[in-house]
Amino acid sequence: MRSIQIRRCRLLVRQRIEAKAENMTASERKLAAALLSDYPYAGLVTIQELARRAEVSAPSISRFVTKIGLGGYQEFQRALLSELKEGQRSPTDLHGEGRSVDGGFLRDFIARASSQMALSAEGITEAQFQRICSVLSQPKSDVYILGGRISDTIAQHLSFHLRQTRSGVYHLPANNEVWPEYLLRMKPADILFLVDFRRYQPALARLAATAAQDRGVRVVLMTDKWLSPISRHAAEILPVPIESGTLWDTYTAALAVTEALVTRIAEDNWDQTKSRIEAWDAMRSHNQDPNP
Repeated sequence: MRSIQIRRCRLLVRQRIEAKAENMTASERKLAAALLSDYPYAGLVTIQELARRAEVSAPSISRFVTKIGLGGYQEFQRALLSELKEGQRSPTDLHGEGRSVDGGFLRDFIARASSQMALSAEGITEAQFQRICSVLSQPKSDVYILGGRISDTIAQHLSFHLRQTRSGVYHLPANNEVWPEYLLRMKPADILFLVDFRRYQPALARLAATAAQDRGVRVVLMTDKWLSPISRHAAEILPVPIESGTLWDTYTAALAVTEALVTRIAEDNWDQTKSRIEAWDAMRSHNQDPNP
């Protein structure tokens, strides 16, 4: 019997919408598009305002909410607010919830991490994965990469391996006073790859907004299922599971997806990658201190 029990989470509102997508009317599809294009914020306005923005009637919204399994617009908004709160939970909030450790902690924890990696493949389609690999491989597009306080370790892993495959890869420094230098370099064909998990960082969202709106850069976001506010500016979103059932969220799945990206890119561009690694290693050997 497993020693750690993961708290079961209810379906997210967007998951409810996606589950009913095939059976929606034209009006419902229009409403769903309006909600998902600015999720979850689009659903936090009054029903009259949402009706105006989506160009549907208020009764249509009420029927839509019932169709996705919620009791009414108030319950719909409570569910969205709950998701927003979930995205801001700290280790002190998570500690003690559903935890029962009877022994074998390491084996159980590793099993749990493995299950999270398996879940990550369900949230990212093979077509989307290949599309992002292709985007990150474009030689005419520079790639700028950054993560949050802790998630920047994932961003660093991506940038290090990507630099061994291609040129034009830049890992932004944590100091946001230096970001304008990088923003001024960005061209419309470039990519800004951001990693942001719950307890999201507002500075990263502002960076994404400036890059997308002012520089025309394509933003690719790796985040959790509650979706960083960066999602409002992202052309591609890679949602990965992070819940471990302990006080710390786990980045195991995020690292696995990152390694899958860089491996696929290297394999697809092997001649270029091989030449670059050989040149890289030759320079490393040349620069090593002969008398350590």
